[in-house]
Amino acid sequence: MYLHGNQIVDCKWLTMNHGMLYLRGKEINDMAYTTNTYGNPEADILLIQTADDHDMELIEKEISYIREYTGGRDFCLITVKVDDWNKDLSPWPASAVFGNEDFGEGAPETLDFLLKKVLLPCDPDTARRRRIYLGGYSLAGLFALWAGCRTDAFDGIAAASPSIWFPGFAEYMRNNVPQTKAVYLSLGDREEKTRHPLMSQVGNVIRSSYEFLKDNGIDCVLEWNKGNHFKNPDMRTAKAFAWLMNRDKD
Repeated sequence: MYLHGNQIVDCKWLTMNHGMLYLRGKEINDMAYTTNTYGNPEADILLIQTADDHDMELIEKEISYIREYTGGRDFCLITVKVDDWNKDLSPWPASAVFGNEDFGEGAPETLDFLLKKVLLPCDPDTARRRRIYLGGYSLAGLFALWAGCRTDAFDGIAAASPSIWFPGFAEYMRNNVPQTKAVYLSLGDREEKTRHPLMSQVGNVIRSSYEFLKDNGIDCVLEWNKGNHFKNPDMRTAKAFAWLMNRDKD
């Protein structure tokens, strides 16, 4: 067990790549959120990722990729698994794109949880020297971008194949410039090749968003990956976090 803020967390040690010992902990903070901690809790780099069950199935592969792409840099990753993907990560209501499950407006509550229950309990001395990056895949990537528009708590945003087509978001971001130093964007090269009128605009939206971020002095990259939206989400998310980590090497 170890102390995280004022909470006791059950954990076990795992042996990861390069012979490094990594900590994996689990704590239930709230009915709607489950957090897991991986890596070194004292590391100067803190990664925060909102996730669903599928992301959690791939998380150890993602961690391996992050270590590979950063040359084995030390980090701590906290995943925050949400209970209702479409509700908990959406900044405002929107009609369903696939199926009949509409998008909710739970993003403000989720961000409040991150700021008060994940970041606030961190040791003040550790927090002062830490670089904190928020990221995720798909709707979690959109949430990360939106959160960057709402707070300066994050040094960088890792938005892998973000749902940047979300109705009204591009205009929202233009009126609320992200308060962060760096943004990683990516998209699969087949994601815009669809007949869906909303989804087919994702390529145009992410290209224009990239230019907007650059024009506003934010260090930004847009990377194109092979395949559709569902190919290699663990690898794509790892590349997003790794880019932020590598740009900050002393």
